[in-house]
Amino acid sequence: MNLDDLRNLNFREAGNWPLLPKVLILTGILIVILALGALLDWKDQWESLDAQRNEETKLKDQYSQKKAKAINFDLYVQQLKEVELSFGALVKQLPNRAEIDALLTDINQAGLGRGLTFELFKPAAQEKMADFYAELPINIKITGNYHDMGAFASDVAQLPRIVTLNDVGIANDKGTLTLEAVAKTFRYLDDEEVAKQRAAQKAAKDKAAKK
Repeated sequence: MNLDDLRNLNFREAGNWPLLPKVLILTGILIVILALGALLDWKDQWESLDAQRNEETKLKDQYSQKKAKAINFDLYVQQLKEVELSFGALVKQLPNRAEIDALLTDINQAGLGRGLTFELFKPAAQEKMADFYAELPINIKITGNYHDMGAFASDVAQLPRIVTLNDVGIANDKGTLTLEAVAKTFRYLDDEEVAKQRAAQKAAKDKAAKK
């Protein structure tokens, strides 16, 4: 049976067609039915399958990330210990409330010991409070020569407690230097002060949240 014979077939006489055309037509009808069924009935299942595949990929990524963290857990623990040790070392450089007066004396003696003259040494009336420490600014004004000024700054930097010189201004009057600066020292808060500070911060957050 050739192509011309297929073209000459009459659909009204389909029952009398040869076997091959019948098989071809039935196969075509079956394919159309399957295609329509896939489009109408299986579409939701395909979408669900795609969603499950995406979820599988996401879970695999999460697993890989958690696995990497688990593998490096010991390293993270070691790094945390190192950070805690470093933090503890820094905190130890902060005096407590009872040691502040001695530290102020040390700063003053650092200048006098270099032959400098203090025209002003005035600690702020109120400390600036932070989470676990308090900052005490000290306005200073000293006079002396260049070498002694440099030695004083070096001595302050080498004090066992943290002291920084800020807002430094230097004037030169015929070889005599006048230095004005804000020396800042810090102390750690005791447990009672930390509790008060946290309570104040919480109250401020609650007040802001109500607005």
